[in-house]
Amino acid sequence: MILPKVRDPRFITIRRGGTLTDDDHRLLALWAADCAEHVLDLFEAVRPDDPRPRAAIEHIRAWVRGEVTMMVSRAAGGHAMGAARDLRGAARHAAYAAGQTGAVAHVAAHELGAAAYAIKAVRAAAPDGLVDEAGRAECRWQRDRLPAAIRDLVLDDQRLRNDICWSVFDC
Repeated sequence: MILPKVRDPRFITIRRGGTLTDDDHRLLALWAADCAEHVLDLFEAVRPDDPRPRAAIEHIRAWVRGEVTMMVSRAAGGHAMGAARDLRGAARHAAYAAGQTGAVAHVAAHELGAAAYAIKAVRAAAPDGLVDEAGRAECRWQRDRLPAAIRDLVLDDQRLRNDICWSVFDC
């Protein structure tokens, strides 16, 4: 479970009754895409011929540019999740990160799922004894790429939802 039972209005667009601007929604989507793309090689090393996770990342970027609809991006995210089904470890988490990314067009709060799964992927790929440091390094990498306009929002979201996102945002 990565979404709380009560949705945070800061992650609901203004036209839907929340306070999130379309510009910030797009920034959240692009940041999630960066997080997922950063670990995509962990999936592609195992399944080089499966384009679904990469396609989900490409679709969210196309959604940001206005080239595809929310439904198309969300569907691509679902297909990326399907690519993870029979996998374990880093490859599975990397595919899930891409899947969560595609879903950001539909629910902006999936941005945290993309980041959390990316951290889980790096942790799963790390050698014994370096798992925690690898996770912290990935968390810092992600935070270094947060656009200023959404930085406080994402950091607060991490603080509020860290317990339901596998306690990975402790960097």
